[in-house]
Amino acid sequence: MSQKEYRVLLYYQYVTIEDPETFAQEHLDLCNELGLKGRILVANEGINGTVSGTVEQTQKYMDAMHNDPKFEDMPFKIDEADGHAFKKMHCRPRPELVTLRLEDDINPHDLTGEYLEPKEFYKRMQDENTIILDARNDYEYDLGHFRGAIRPDVRTFRELPDWVRENKDQLEGKQILTYCTGGIRCEKFSGWLKKEGFENVGQLHGGIATYSKDEDVQGQLWDGQMYVFDERISVPVNQVEHVVVGKDYFDGEPCERYVNCAEPSCNKQIICSEENEHKYMRGCTHECRTSERNRYVEEHGLTEEEVQERLKRIEEEDGVQAT
Repeated sequence: MSQKEYRVLLYYQYVTIEDPETFAQEHLDLCNELGLKGRILVANEGINGTVSGTVEQTQKYMDAMHNDPKFEDMPFKIDEADGHAFKKMHCRPRPELVTLRLEDDINPHDLTGEYLEPKEFYKRMQDENTIILDARNDYEYDLGHFRGAIRPDVRTFRELPDWVRENKDQLEGKQILTYCTGGIRCEKFSGWLKKEGFENVGQLHGGIATYSKDEDVQGQLWDGQMYVFDERISVPVNQVEHVVVGKDYFDGEPCERYVNCAEPSCNKQIICSEENEHKYMRGCTHECRTSERNRYVEEHGLTEEEVQERLKRIEEEDGVQAT
């Protein structure tokens, strides 16, 4: 096993935290003291975080958490890294750990789907009466997903319940398997599915992050990469074969590189090759490319003449004001 100097920790725990505001401030102090960087959310219902640091720093953090009775059995998913996966350290109180905004909230301690370890999940995925339902957002799915999984047309997690209600006929009478990055979204979503009357609901315990490291399944039946919410953007999952499923936003060619549209008010995430990023000045539409606020133009110090040259090339190769 290679010994990289840094690690990224992904973790969550549903547990009552009486005063999230005070806890968040004290926890931020601890993380800063250890030299960690990352993003942690704290709510009455628990904690959800991703942090990066050296092997020593992350070990001290895990030890500190496990020494607190509230988090003594909290599992950590650990990735080796070449450096920090974040620029800063944030720890913020929130009303919810995952923004589902249900009329009647779900407590995973009271109601949740059946936990399936990677080996069982792998086995059940191959059952013909199974529906695999991705509990993540569309842009996460587009970079990678389990083979045959349904792609809900949602940009945010809170849109998912409405999507399920509108597409109920696809799911009724089936064994539903649901999955997400680290497992936290499925804890609530699978419980919500059961509350909605779906009886046979299973969730991937520990999420894709655990599945990818399982020695038996080795990430099989996963195509593409796993989207992560830090500077790495994506990490590999399938250790046996790598199938690229991402498609370049501009030309549809296989691609796994995400960028944000250079127009700040748009900021849309698009899969895009380096070549096309330069060709289209990282603008997802003609309007974004020609915006006075285009960050790509600013970053590269392009003159108005150079911008016009690139727009002309797009027009010649793709047609007028190609989008």
